[in-house]
Amino acid sequence: MNIPDLITELAAGHPGTGAYNADAALAAGELNAVNRTLNKTSLSGTEILNNVVKADFNALTATEQQRVWDIVHLGDVNPFGIEAAMMIDIFGVGSATITALAAARTTSVSRATEIGLGYVWPGHVETARL
Repeated sequence: MNIPDLITELAAGHPGTGAYNADAALAAGELNAVNRTLNKTSLSGTEILNNVVKADFNALTATEQQRVWDIVHLGDVNPFGIEAAMMIDIFGVGSATITALAAARTTSVSRATEIGLGYVWPGHVETARL
């Protein structure tokens, strides 16, 4: 456990919920609560394909379908890179597929995970507050 970073976090407060509880167990719970969203750095072709809505795909031209297959078979791709822009061009902003892919490119985490602390136990909080 990185106690100096925990000390800093406890002093600053949770960016979404404010000051941490004075009770160490409750403060640890607040740090471990999954209530933050992080952007993923990559999506696999399988993850992309699993978020393509069949009706959207079937409505594409053969050329557009081939472009989707080409992207899916690249392997891991940056979900915020050129491939994402290409998928938006192919399916259209607001389509069910683009909505699903937008959700797939983020992950929910705790504040402790977000700042690199891992799981925080009440004893960690007590030590940080000494």
